[in-house]
Parts: sequence; structure tokens; C-alpha cells
Amino acid sequence: MTTSRQPLHATVAALRHRGAWRGVLIQGRSGAGKSDLALRLMQNDWRLVGDDWVEVFACKGALYAVAPATIAGRMEVRGLGVVSRPFLPLTRIALSLHLTHEPVERMPEADQDVIDGIAIPRLVLDPRPASAPLVVAAAMALVAKRPLGRDDGAL
Repeated sequence: MTTSRQPLHATVAALRHRGAWRGVLIQGRSGAGKSDLALRLMQNDWRLVGDDWVEVFACKGALYAVAPATIAGRMEVRGLGVVSRPFLPLTRIALSLHLTHEPVERMPEADQDVIDGIAIPRLVLDPRPASAPLVVAAAMALVAKRPLGRDDGAL
């Protein structure tokens, strides 16, 4: 059973892994670097799902994200304004990323967010270093190794 969609101030980018798209929910205050990090991820085969605002919902034990129709395929690029980008209409969320400009623990304990009743692994990251997209990709690879249940991306 699908629950209602909840709007979140977040950006979502997704990567295809073993035939299925998996997304990272990028959260942070305005100006934290959500769009910038997504843009850098998109240089490495990631696809935009939604920028700045997304709608999330739980379905069959998984969390999914879609972009609101009014902003689908659009993203804000600082210094350029709003630009059109290829986008993925839907993805299953595999990782919740919280952006900070504070020092990040070198070896943090495993953590998670619970969104719409679904537990999602959580990572806190400073998006400013050049290595940030590589850290996100490494975290997604680790998450992909654990069983996620139904894996075909179908609702």
C-alpha cells in the first residue's frame, strides 16, 4: 500500500547498480551545497531525480522519491540560474545524506534516519572537498552490499 507523498527540502540523485536505480537523499540547509554535490555526482553517471524539493513515499517496505511536476528536470546551478537537466522520474532511496560545514567524525558509528516508517542508512558529510562525490559513491557501494529486500525498482 502506498502512503501519501511527503515534501522534503532535499535533492535526490541516483546511480544504476546491478540493473536498479538507487538514490541518495541529500539534505541540508539552504546554501549547504545540495545542488552542487548533485551536479558533481552527475559527472559520474548519476542521474538527477529532483533538486531542492522532492516528494518521498513508502511502498512495500522501501522509500521512494520523485520530483514535483513543476520542477522535474530542472536544477539550480549557482552562477547560472535554473537549468534543464536529464532526470529520472522515480528512484528508491538507499542513503540519507546530511550536509554540514562542521568537522565530520573520521570513524562514525552507523546511524539511520526513519522516514515515513522506513529506516535508511545515514551519512553526515562536508560537501566542499573534491572527494565528496567519491565518498558518496563509496557509501552507496557499501549500502548496496546489504540486502534491501525487493530490488527491481517496481512499485
